[in-house]
Amino acid sequence: MKKDFLTFSELTPADVKSILGLAGRLKSQRDRGLGSAVLGGRSVALIFEKPSTRTRVSFQVAVSELGGYPVSLSASELQLGRGETIEDTARVLSRYVHCVMARVNRHGDLERLAEASRVPVINGLSDLYHPVQVLADLLTLMEHKGRLKGLKVAWVGDGDNVCNSWAIAAALTGIEFVAATPKGYEPNKGALATASKLARGTTADIRLVSDPVEAVSHADCVITDTFVSMGFEAEGRRRKKAFIPKYQVTEQLMSKAKKDAIFQHCLPAHRGEEVTAEVIDGPQSVVFDEAENRLHTTKALLCYLMLGRAEYSALTP
Repeated sequence: MKKDFLTFSELTPADVKSILGLAGRLKSQRDRGLGSAVLGGRSVALIFEKPSTRTRVSFQVAVSELGGYPVSLSASELQLGRGETIEDTARVLSRYVHCVMARVNRHGDLERLAEASRVPVINGLSDLYHPVQVLADLLTLMEHKGRLKGLKVAWVGDGDNVCNSWAIAAALTGIEFVAATPKGYEPNKGALATASKLARGTTADIRLVSDPVEAVSHADCVITDTFVSMGFEAEGRRRKKAFIPKYQVTEQLMSKAKKDAIFQHCLPAHRGEEVTAEVIDGPQSVVFDEAENRLHTTKALLCYLMLGRAEYSALTP
């Protein structure tokens, strides 16, 4: 039975542990040679409706280093741009490639693609979720803190697609996740409902507050994202007014977290808006470790979704 990765909720706590463990092993190989032929003879379609740096490069390099062949396509290069249905596109691609990654405008389109596809579908970003980013965030957090369960992670700013997947991931891993957002910019209700349900089995704590100081207090990690995400440029002025200065991550706000707290941001960042230069370029920032880990977690995810049980187990002793 094929497995997809659309929100983060498709994984179990054991799956997360396994994928992060493999990602760490893949990263530890200085020549990045572990698993270099496991996708030999297999191809992955990479569809982009939105611009991308980290998702595009990490997936192309990941597939290549695992021995597979990446086929990178913009939506305008497909017949989707001329009216072919999402379902027909999925059915055709399923006969050519072994996996599809899609970076889309509407999450509903991704769900339609996955439902019609016979091969695994990965969400490279949608308006509601960004699970591949959060995998990298978790690996980065584990590297710097040595664990996940019991840590406190504070989200400050817009309850966007990254925040939605973070709430679910935190629920699966036993993290205390506190999101501070202005009224009207809370995380998606469906994502929160999923996270709350999953948290019952892991002792995680998922909470929403309006005060950034309350969220950040004694946090092990502080995370933010741009206040004006792709697709919301027309709301830029209104959004900045709602977020700045109260929800800007500054040195003063970081001082409310633990002394050894780290700062994460999925990038691209806008210094002077959601975060000051002193924070993102300072000693607590791990944003480039986080960006690098997009490659290693992508490789591990591809192995998890595309390999048979025996092949995958051989990489995760």
